[in-house]
Amino acid sequence: MNGQARQRWRYAPGECATRWAVPGDIVASQPSERGGDERTRRGPESVLSRIWATCGAFEWVALGYLGCSSLLALLFARNLAHPARLVGTQLSVAALLLTLCGIEARSAARQAVQGTSFASRWWHFWRHWYPHLFFLFCFEELAGLMTLFTPRWQDDKLMAFDQWITGVQPSVWLEPFSTLGRNEFLQLCYLSYFTYLLILGGILYVRREWWAYWSVMTYSMVGYAIGYLVAMFFPIESPWFAMAGAWKAPLAGGPVTATVNFIEHFGRVRGAAFPSEHVAGAVAALWGVWRYRRWLLWVMLPVFFFMCISTVWGRYHYVADVLGGFLTGTLGYVLGSVLMKCPGAVRTARIGISGRGGERARFGRPDDRAVPLEVKGERDEQGLVIPRDQKLQAHR
Repeated sequence: MNGQARQRWRYAPGECATRWAVPGDIVASQPSERGGDERTRRGPESVLSRIWATCGAFEWVALGYLGCSSLLALLFARNLAHPARLVGTQLSVAALLLTLCGIEARSAARQAVQGTSFASRWWHFWRHWYPHLFFLFCFEELAGLMTLFTPRWQDDKLMAFDQWITGVQPSVWLEPFSTLGRNEFLQLCYLSYFTYLLILGGILYVRREWWAYWSVMTYSMVGYAIGYLVAMFFPIESPWFAMAGAWKAPLAGGPVTATVNFIEHFGRVRGAAFPSEHVAGAVAALWGVWRYRRWLLWVMLPVFFFMCISTVWGRYHYVADVLGGFLTGTLGYVLGSVLMKCPGAVRTARIGISGRGGERARFGRPDDRAVPLEVKGERDEQGLVIPRDQKLQAHR
């Protein structure tokens, strides 16, 4: 079959063959019954609808959150200092997100025809790793949304809750136990928050388990979105601000404590303490660990336990914030699991087909088993599989 034109297809579990191309693009040159070439060209859909078709479950939630928060900023504009700036920034980020999805899809379509290039790897990388930057953007953006619903902080309610459930103010009660060594250890555990999703996401990315990868990202996005919206309507400063002066001295420590103080100085948001996004993000990631890499759960759980303590020890959160983070992180997992069952939830499933010298990609199935995908069919001279029901005729 040398010299013949073939179209190489990729399959997702439980779905029909899908291309790496943007829907509506020219996807193949096929001979018609009357001879000559007949191309599948762009349909009447708008550019936006074609780009939207490249978005998966994570983007549905991310864009939904941006749309919801922008609408709230317009409805409660008189309570905000710079509503136009907030809405403009969020619209710009939404446009950037859609553009990235569209560019990566077209790059992947070219890769299917021309082979892997630096550009295709570049866009593929950022398409998968931009969620981490998006989480940071959304959290920092909350600084301008804390007066959305009410200008009054609600910390007194959580102080009363902590007093009721523990009999003390935990962050004040813990001060006598502070030592340099304990501070360093707990601050290190506090920083571990940034590693849970990076470690799990990195493993799934390297193993090319795209379904599992985007499931975990979606769990986190849903959990964060719920927490962000709650924070807008129930603004909490945190003990650091609301209870300033209640401690005899700041926490003393070494390089780890200094690193945390540096990050808090430049990245701290006054507000958005309830629910704890530290805990919510970690819980959502741990649900993903439990589902896709259960052996890793027993490594992360002890660190997570001390991380929860560190949020109160470091005067960043109330006990109520930690409990709220548990709830929103778990809701993120439950609702995210539902979203991942919807058609089109994963749009970057580059299913590699094993062959001579080829790569063996793995794909996390909806039933949680990550297994090499097998496609039966005739192999071409490069060792790639041409499915029997999708073979194209030769040009005449």
